[in-house]
Amino acid sequence: QVQLVESGGGLVQAGGSLRLSCAASGRTFSRSVMGWFRQAPGKEREFVATIGWSGSSTYYADSVKGRFTISRDNAKNTVYLQMNTLKPEDTAVYYCAAANGIRSTRSYDYDYWGQGTQVTVSS
Repeated sequence: QVQLVESGGGLVQAGGSLRLSCAASGRTFSRSVMGWFRQAPGKEREFVATIGWSGSSTYYADSVKGRFTISRDNAKNTVYLQMNTLKPEDTAVYYCAAANGIRSTRSYDYDYWGQGTQVTVSS
């Protein structure tokens, strides 16, 4: 079992940066694929980024590629999402998720979810 707690959200102006953190508890974190998803009001949850268990394999949604960076520190049981050059359309609740299987962009492949952290980008 893995429990996830996100932090680092907030209000930022367009063009600014934020770094989200996701602290995980549980002995299986280092063997878990981790992902970030987001959900804007009135929209479906969408994939943002994912990282393999070793940290060497990452994949991004086209909408964030080149602006966001996912990373992990297995010694600290934490995964990060560095978000640069933020845009108003990045406004959403951001969720951290863990999967026991292979790296995936599909939310239903993830077994554990955090409670989410709000990111608001003003224009």
